Amino acid sequence: MTDSPRTRVRGEQKRRLLMAAAARVLHEQGVERTTIADIAEAAGVPTGNVYYYFKTKDDLVRAALGEHAAHLAALTAELDALPDPRERLKALVASWVGQREVAARYGCPTGTLAVELDKRDDGLDAEAGRVVRLLLDWAAAQFRALGLPDPDGLAITLVGAYQGMSLLANALRDPSVVDREGDRLHRWLDDL
Repeated sequence: MTDSPRTRVRGEQKRRLLMAAAARVLHEQGVERTTIADIAEAAGVPTGNVYYYFKTKDDLVRAALGEHAAHLAALTAELDALPDPRERLKALVASWVGQREVAARYGCPTGTLAVELDKRDDGLDAEAGRVVRLLLDWAAAQFRALGLPDPDGLAITLVGAYQGMSLLANALRDPSVVDREGDRLHRWLDDL
């Protein structure tokens, strides 16, 4: 007996709900404080069903990282529709500023997860690093398209500034840090 197409669609929808919930709950609570039951509750799925899709909490962490990578891919695809690389970079900064309340409450979704996973010895930190690398590579491509020297270094400066402002906004619980640093990044991009 095989699953019907309708059953497969419902199963895929449930898996997607769990992935999105994992990304959100792990960001808000951290890996160590989050249980599979927390993620199931946030997804509106019975806890026992989670194990059908994800055998361990680490599988859910991987799924959350996949969600972060997918979100980043969707964002950069949207930004790539802008005709000018400088405008793409400025729109990226604007998207960060638009998430200032989230940054002030929880920090950067990928950055906070990367820091937490670095304290473990299971290789998940490398997976988080790959998501950060996607952003660095995209930003470097924009700087390269502008013909600027050291595009990889400029990408690190940009992404490092974002991580810094997210960390400070979170530590101080002050979203205005992101506003101020976002303005500073816009001026920096204009001056390059």
